[in-house]
Amino acid sequence: MIVDCDPGHDDALALLLAAGDPRARLLGVTTVAGNQTLDKTTRNALRVLALAGVRDVPVAAGCDRPLVGELTVAEDIHGASGLDGPDLDVPVAEVVGVHAVELMRRLITDAAEPVTVVATGPLTNVALLLRRHPEVMPGIGRIVFMGGSTERGNTTPYGEFNIVTDPEAADIVLRSGLPLTMIGLNVTHQAPATGEIIDEFRGMGTRLGAICAELMMFFAATYHRVFGFEHPPVHDPIAVARVLDPSIVRTVAAPVSIELAGAFTRGATVVDLHHRTGRPSNVDVAVGLDVDAFWRLLLAAVRALGR
Repeated sequence: MIVDCDPGHDDALALLLAAGDPRARLLGVTTVAGNQTLDKTTRNALRVLALAGVRDVPVAAGCDRPLVGELTVAEDIHGASGLDGPDLDVPVAEVVGVHAVELMRRLITDAAEPVTVVATGPLTNVALLLRRHPEVMPGIGRIVFMGGSTERGNTTPYGEFNIVTDPEAADIVLRSGLPLTMIGLNVTHQAPATGEIIDEFRGMGTRLGAICAELMMFFAATYHRVFGFEHPPVHDPIAVARVLDPSIVRTVAAPVSIELAGAFTRGATVVDLHHRTGRPSNVDVAVGLDVDAFWRLLLAAVRALGR
């Protein structure tokens, strides 16, 4: 898989799951502006991989703004660095000297089998890859993206952050004809990082476990302040979990489109669960989650990294 991300506290856990589960072959990590500016999300990806002991996975920086409009970051949730909370002062590797879109093109072209692209941030890099290099599409087995919702939003009343940040990019991806899986808020809100989960991280007795606990404690404080949630929902690693063990996330095929022009609904994912529009299904939409199995998978991956 390739993980395209904008770390972000939950992206950090997604990277750890991709790095620590033995079934995953992490070909590359690409970064995009979203939760924070591109320089910060890129540094955060490098820091997470360094903490996990991952040294042989190339990292490339991608788009620093959405296709249309200006970037609005989620500093109220993720802090000034994008990964506020623990001390993450650690030597990091260098990014490769190509744009994220070019790295994805090379990795997909060179792969011996179809590549799954897991996108946990705005879909800007992925959309540009499909637009500029349509020849790679046969080499993409599936795009699994965290974004959208079958219900309400978290940035606007009907818009989820990743999609609202770049609706045009999401529209390009959803109209690509590729196999797509959408992991939306309706499912990710089922997996909060409770006090018991934080204790599990802390109880590992490793630096990495302690850092995960501190990340979730910061995340919990901001989610409580902004949304009033008792515990913060952990969105992004569910997209990786769906790839590693599809039984963890139940999906249904449905037509999904992106609202681009609505005065109050721009960035909304219009999910036709009851097939009222007559349009063909283009997305496997997550509608259920085995919460216990998900947490077992994620905790096991962090334990396996053992740092």
